[in-house]
Amino acid sequence: MADSANATAPLDSAAAATAAFAAVRDRPFPDDVFCAPQLRWAVVGCGVIATQMAESLALAGRRIHGVANRTHEKAIAFAERYGVGRVYDGFEELCADPEVDAVYITTPHNTHIRYLRGALAAGKHVLCEKSITLNSAELSEARALAHEHGVVLMDATTILHMPLYRELLRRARTGEFGRMNLAQLNFGSYKEYGDLTNRFYNINLAGGAMLDIGVYALSLMRIFMESQPTEVASLGNLASTGVDEAGGIVCRNGQGQIGVVSLTLHSKQPKRAVLSFDRCYVEVMDYPRADRATIVWTADGRREEVRAGVEGYALCYELADLEAAVAGDAERARLIDYAADVMALMDRLRADWGVVYPEESAAGVPC
Repeated sequence: MADSANATAPLDSAAAATAAFAAVRDRPFPDDVFCAPQLRWAVVGCGVIATQMAESLALAGRRIHGVANRTHEKAIAFAERYGVGRVYDGFEELCADPEVDAVYITTPHNTHIRYLRGALAAGKHVLCEKSITLNSAELSEARALAHEHGVVLMDATTILHMPLYRELLRRARTGEFGRMNLAQLNFGSYKEYGDLTNRFYNINLAGGAMLDIGVYALSLMRIFMESQPTEVASLGNLASTGVDEAGGIVCRNGQGQIGVVSLTLHSKQPKRAVLSFDRCYVEVMDYPRADRATIVWTADGRREEVRAGVEGYALCYELADLEAAVAGDAERARLIDYAADVMALMDRLRADWGVVYPEESAAGVPC
């Protein structure tokens, strides 16, 4: 079998995920992924991410306990396909089920806060798909609810959970790489203008590059910075629907570390991250679910490949981190702090570009 690094890259994230699952489907599942006591999971929504969740748990010999979806017939079909134990008549019934420990919210961005309010108030731990909320005000409300009800709230952005970044951060924090000076990140997808009602360009579905793909780039930038950027300069282009379709961003924090990010929904570009340190630079391709990186050492140009985790288990790592946090892993529980920093950056950028979603206008949220 040819090395996947030399293979043609899938054209979109769905195809990439399908290929990643195919690569691990017949392998024995690692015994070091799920290390905390298992929780009983329910999922809200039954689209692409919910499907990946079901397939991910199946790799580990586990199943989803229950599913709720706006269209009940779709929930029934989903449950039959993936062996889900229970189909709820509505979200409220899911929240009332005492056998549900944790909920994975996989619905469109602008619906997240409604489901977060219900699940957290019902005492359920929650893993919420990116972007976790529309803005910082909603995220602060959700965090307060989680604290009030003694449950864990976690952002499902894959950057926060992939073992590769945990390993690179471990090495960086020992001082092996020297100081991180510059992070450069690209992310470009090609979404046609033909149907501006699709979720990517639809302002009523909280579309736009920032919440859909920018969250990955800004999350990776932030976790390798010593602190939150305080200076931000940017240019953004808006689609005719009022959402951001492209942006160029430069950030700097108090330590003088700089982040440079380029995003576009209407041009293909590589998902490439380069983290430049004193002693080396680290290059990561297809970084949202990456399991390998290349370190190029400054002194002699030596190239070192680092591998950690497996792309096909990306959602397993998310679920496992939530379960670990519930079991008392404080480091995993603090991942939400990075999500809050990223959300604050996205708020600031959208405000500069004039991107305001209908829910924000109705609520009087300053953007």
